[in-house]
Amino acid sequence: MIIKLAKKKKGFTLLELMIVMAIISLLAAIALPQFARFRQKANMAATKSDVKNAHIALQSYISEHTTVVIPAASATGPDTLGPPYESVRVSRNVSIAVATDGLVTGTHTEYPGYKYEIDATGGPTETIP
Repeated sequence: MIIKLAKKKKGFTLLELMIVMAIISLLAAIALPQFARFRQKANMAATKSDVKNAHIALQSYISEHTTVVIPAASATGPDTLGPPYESVRVSRNVSIAVATDGLVTGTHTEYPGYKYEIDATGGPTETIP
């Protein structure tokens, strides 16, 4: 007596593959907008950090020099802010400007309309489009 064993087929059916693809595309549709939002927040945090560092350098300069004129400087990263604020490193795609009235302004090139400022008294202002 010969008994034939049924061969089991290996692999996935087309229906199983389509269900997996649908689940993966659904998860991707949920995750991608969140990723863009996290990236925007990270870039805004880099701008804030660079402006705060420039403001600290400005306050340090003012405390060391008794001159009334504040030197203006600006830079777009990756670079360092101009003299006398060479210690301030500017992040990539961030523009920092120090005005003669003590206003430090930062913008990010990937987010037009976004601006973070700290005035001479240390008061921050954030403009989010």
